[in-house]
Amino acid sequence: MSDTLTDVIGRVTRQELIATATELVAIPSYKGDETPMALHLASWSTERGYAVEVDDVEPGRTQLTATLKGTGHGRSLMFNGHTDINSLTRGWTRDPWTAWVEGDKLFGHGAQNMKGGLATFMVAAEAVRKSGQRLLGDLVLAFVVGETQGGEGMHHLMERGVRTDMAVITEPFGADNIATIHSGIVHFAIHVEGRSGHLSRLDGTVHAINKMAKALLRLQDMRFTCAPFAALPALPRLNVGSIIGGRGDAYRSEPPYVPDICTVVVDVHFVPGQTVDDVLADVRATLDHIVDDDPEFVYRIEMPPPAFIEGRRRLVMDPVDVPVDAEIVLAIASSYEAVTGQAPKQIGAVLPTSYSACDTSWLWKAGIPSVNYGPSTGFALGGPEGAYVVISEMETVAKVLALTALKACG
Repeated sequence: MSDTLTDVIGRVTRQELIATATELVAIPSYKGDETPMALHLASWSTERGYAVEVDDVEPGRTQLTATLKGTGHGRSLMFNGHTDINSLTRGWTRDPWTAWVEGDKLFGHGAQNMKGGLATFMVAAEAVRKSGQRLLGDLVLAFVVGETQGGEGMHHLMERGVRTDMAVITEPFGADNIATIHSGIVHFAIHVEGRSGHLSRLDGTVHAINKMAKALLRLQDMRFTCAPFAALPALPRLNVGSIIGGRGDAYRSEPPYVPDICTVVVDVHFVPGQTVDDVLADVRATLDHIVDDDPEFVYRIEMPPPAFIEGRRRLVMDPVDVPVDAEIVLAIASSYEAVTGQAPKQIGAVLPTSYSACDTSWLWKAGIPSVNYGPSTGFALGGPEGAYVVISEMETVAKVLALTALKACG
C-alpha cells in the first residue's frame, strides 16, 4: 500500500467515530422533524470547508449535501445516508439521546438506523480531507430525510437533478459485504365497504369488518404469479400491517351500529422483474374470487394509502439488482481487500437485510450505479434500549470508503 493510502486510512480512528456518532444520536430526528439534524450537519460541514447546499424537501423540512470539491477532472462519488430515525419504544431506563459504549458496541436511539452509518462516511470523508490529497472528482456527502417513508428526501434530490457518477449508502449490511441487490416495497390500502344499520334492525345491512375477514384469509394464503428471483428466495411477501373499521368517513366506533367501512394497510416486498402493476393485479385477482362467491363483497384499492395512516409510504421503492462488475462494486471490493487482506465475504444479496429496500432505489432509477456498504447493527436482548452499531465495523467501513474515494475520484 502506498504512503498516501496508508496516511488516509491512518486518519480513521475509533475515537472520532464514537464522538461523531454520539453527537448525531444526541439530536432527535424523527421523520418529518429532521431539520435540527440538518442544521447541525450544515454547521459541521461548513466549519470543515465543504461546499454546503441546504434544501427544503417541504416547508420547514430540511436536508443537505456537503461537497468536498475536486479539481473538476475526475469522476464523482456520493456517500449517502438518511437522517430520519425510527419511533422510540417505551420502557427505556437510560437517556436514549446519550450514546454509550459497551465493548465493541455503541448504543443509543437511532445508532443502528442509521446514525452509525452517517458517522462512518463522515469520518471517511474527513480522512480524505485531512490528508491534503486533492481529489480530481467531487466527493458528495448527502444527508437525506424520509427514507423510512419510501425515500421522500432522496426522491426530491433526484428530482432536483443532483447526480454523481456512482454512490454508496452506508445502510447496515455489514463491513464484509457489498449489497448490490434488494427488494422493492409498495404500500397500499384495501377498503371494504358495507351498509350500516342498528343492531335492532339488521335487514339490509352488510358488516364491513366481517367481509374484510374474508379478504384477510385470502391474502394470507395468496401466491404471486411472478417468476422466482433466486437471490431473494423468500419473496415476494405480503403483510397486512394495520386495520381500522367503523361507521362513516371518520371510522367512528359505535358498537350498536353495523360498520360500513373497513380498511387495511398492506405492505408488499417484491422482486426484480416484478412491477407494482403485477403486484396489484395479483391482489385484485385474489379479491375478485371473493366477489365471485359473495356479491356483497365490495372493495377498492387505494395507492398510496390515505394520508391519515401514519407510517404509510407514499412512494414506491423499486427493487435493485446492480451488476457485480459495476465500477463502484469493484472499487469497494478492491479497497476492502487493501484494508483487510481478503476478499469481501458476499457481493450481491445479503440476507435477510436485502429482503427490504432503501434509497439505492432512487439512485439506481436515476442511472447512478449504487450499492449498500455499511457497518453491522443489532439489538441486544433485555430491553428496548438495546439497539447498537458495531464500532470495529465502523472502522473497517470508514477505511474502505476513504480508499474508495481516492480510487473513484482520484
